[in-house]
Amino acid sequence: MNSVFITTTAPIPAYMTGWGLITPLLVCLANQFNRRKMNFLILILLFTSYEPALAVTCSPTPWDEIGPFYRPNAPERSSIGKGYILSGTVRSAGDCRPLHNVRIEIWQVGPDGTYDDARRATLFSDHAGRYRLQTSAPQPYGRRPSHIHILVDAKGFEGLITQHYPKKGKKGATFDLVLERDKQGEGKVRNPAGR
Repeated sequence: MNSVFITTTAPIPAYMTGWGLITPLLVCLANQFNRRKMNFLILILLFTSYEPALAVTCSPTPWDEIGPFYRPNAPERSSIGKGYILSGTVRSAGDCRPLHNVRIEIWQVGPDGTYDDARRATLFSDHAGRYRLQTSAPQPYGRRPSHIHILVDAKGFEGLITQHYPKKGKKGATFDLVLERDKQGEGKVRNPAGR
């Protein structure tokens, strides 16, 4: 009797997981077993729930300082400058699924190192949880490195205040915003916008 071994050093494609992997294995095994044993094996597989038990979670985006310059109700727009693209996906920490229609407020300094209304924006994540902001890389000031303030507000999730720190010389970055579910009753609910 020949043995069947499957080894790989590459990731298994999605179509080869779950039943996609079992079907070719059953065909291989059919050549090894007689029909009676094969029918028994198929019955066992049909009556057992075979789903890969992969618990998918995402690490929540860390909190950062709100700073003294936040003002609510920034205008809804996706461009507050040119030369730097900040984009990413808003996700649930529990299962990494994208969150759509999430309110994202942005504020940063202008070229002169001061905060003003021209460098404030409100965005909403799209149907796939994506957001995109066109801006200019903010100037460092005082002891602060270049940074973009971000406030995220989504129903059913804790609010998030964080900052993105552009790398010198880069023209953009991907910055996913990963939110934790509300922890009502645990005294840990954060709603940064006071809504």
